[in-house]
Amino acid sequence: MAEILVTTTENIPGKKYDVIGEVFGLTTQSKNIVCNIGAGLKNLVGGEIKDYTQMMIEARDVAIERLRSNAVDLGADAVVMMRFDPGSISDDMQSVAAYGTAVKFK
Repeated sequence: MAEILVTTTENIPGKKYDVIGEVFGLTTQSKNIVCNIGAGLKNLVGGEIKDYTQMMIEARDVAIERLRSNAVDLGADAVVMMRFDPGSISDDMQSVAAYGTAVKFK
């Protein structure tokens, strides 16, 4: 699905398109109890919690892939105005929504 162009811009230079509609990619991620304990200890001294950073990277990638899949299902050629909306469900669960507008090239 990498052939589906995803851009944060409203316009794609040199392309005209019709709007199909909204598309979404959603995921919720969590780490295991060992990582959560390590993160709690790291919180005492400060600094980056690399396991959580990796979790957010993975969540972002999954959300984009699901966004592309949603666009393919609608027959889109690209997604414009893509945005992320991260959120916390609990202390150890993070959600990421990728959303945008599916378009079909003329």
